[in-house]
Amino acid sequence: MPVKAKICGLTRPEDAAAAVAAGASYLGVVFAGGPRRVTMTAAKEIAAAGGSIPVIGVYGDQSVDEILRINEAAGLGGAQLHGPYPRGAAAELRHRGLRVWRVVRIAEPGDLDALGAAALDADAVLVEPRVPHAAGGTGVSLDIALAREARSRLVGRTMVLAGGLTPETVGKAVALVRPEVVDVSSGVESLPGKKDPDKIARFMEAVFGHSAIS
Repeated sequence: MPVKAKICGLTRPEDAAAAVAAGASYLGVVFAGGPRRVTMTAAKEIAAAGGSIPVIGVYGDQSVDEILRINEAAGLGGAQLHGPYPRGAAAELRHRGLRVWRVVRIAEPGDLDALGAAALDADAVLVEPRVPHAAGGTGVSLDIALAREARSRLVGRTMVLAGGLTPETVGKAVALVRPEVVDVSSGVESLPGKKDPDKIARFMEAVFGHSAIS
């Protein structure tokens, strides 16, 4: 089955349009903080530029009610839950019709034990490196051995691989880990929050090329 890709950390509608044109299956906008955090207006413009492609809102400390309000107002299709969100929050968001991705940040083998609980009441589990004092978009890659072990523990579940992926590295990651989805932000940027259309196109070409032969 072809691997899908999410272009995350979008801040401009023209970047969303470039991602859609290149074949992205998901788009992402960040409400969790950092240089890629967007306003409600920007998120709405990005969702409009994405057309029928689902836009996932990335959340860090917002309540379930706030997530629902933001998603409805901006026309988003899902929520990616960073931070200490309990299973009940994910279940409520799914019950209200949102696509829910839960996040597990991994730095050592013991962190893998969180995968089983994260998979409950989630449409997908996103795995990324745990970097001190950073919530994402660091450009740091997840250790391949840990990523492969995460894959084995998520058999039958949708796994999203994130962290340090670039047009030059994503093909190898797809071949070795075999996730259902890859997620990229800083790896296709010219500056934080500003995507490079050429990098997006090359990233998608690498994803599609290795999906076809894997």
